[in-house]
Amino acid sequence: MGKVLSFGELLLRICPDEGGQWLQENNLPFYVGGAEANVATALALWNVPSAYITALPDNFISEQLVGYLKGRKVETDAIVYQGDRVGLYYLPKGKDLKNTGVIYDRAGSAYADLKPGTIDWNKAFEGVSWFHFSAICPAINQNVADVCEEALKAAKERNIFISLDLNYRAKLWKYGKDPVEVMPALANYCDLIMGNIWAANKMLGIKLNEELIADGEKESLLQHAQLTSEEITKKFPNCSIVANTFRFDHKEGIRYYTTLYKDSELTVSQEYVAEKILDKVGSGDCFMAGLIYGFHNKLSPSDTLAFATAAAFKKLFIPSDATSTTVAEVQETISNYAN
Repeated sequence: MGKVLSFGELLLRICPDEGGQWLQENNLPFYVGGAEANVATALALWNVPSAYITALPDNFISEQLVGYLKGRKVETDAIVYQGDRVGLYYLPKGKDLKNTGVIYDRAGSAYADLKPGTIDWNKAFEGVSWFHFSAICPAINQNVADVCEEALKAAKERNIFISLDLNYRAKLWKYGKDPVEVMPALANYCDLIMGNIWAANKMLGIKLNEELIADGEKESLLQHAQLTSEEITKKFPNCSIVANTFRFDHKEGIRYYTTLYKDSELTVSQEYVAEKILDKVGSGDCFMAGLIYGFHNKLSPSDTLAFATAAAFKKLFIPSDATSTTVAEVQETISNYAN
């Protein structure tokens, strides 16, 4: 197989503590972020040929950020240089990106200013066999949504496998369209769609069965995952694989399990439970990267799901956007938590 190309906005996460101690100490942690960049760095760490495309201003900050990616064995040759800003977001330690506490500062960034015709997709897709993007990209504005469709058409013309993560960020969809008005047209091109039953409803118009989700029981949710997966593959005939994640905060800590639907069969992962975690950001990206790793290495659906789920669970204990867990450490986690 060829390279995996991930497309999205490279961000800086600014991470103040909730008590305001950073003001006293003049110390404010930064992390390199962006859902698709997290996928790209995880794949490179796991020895999958990985490339990343975004738009950045031509300045020393970008030079250092690109150096960070190169240092992690991510190919950056197709990055577009334009504009003046790198996108930022602010999130207190331990909080979730779906939480109302997230503050985005991305308007007018180099990536937000992308327009169709800007990226040379012939160059970007050289040697690429898999293209990955997320629903965060078309959430930025209509122009970026149009660039996504441009990329998907170019990828499909080259028979490149396409994966989509249905990341829903309510604070980003601010240009007059609901996700369900934009995402189905993009999902039409995709071979693998990952998310959860609620995101599939919000972004693709897939029905929610309120009776099944009312009690939150695992068996009911797994039944819903089957129904959602079946409906996605019927509604979007290009899609042959659907993955769903389930992560819940509860009094004992975190419960986490996942499903993978392929060839009309639903595979269910090991369930992971933890009393305390460090960082919720990037766990879903790590799961997506784990799926790509499994299929790239021609693992079975059950082994692919086991790897992706364990990798995502491990990410919950790493205080940054991207994982640093090796393949060996993921495999050790699978063994340690085996039923």
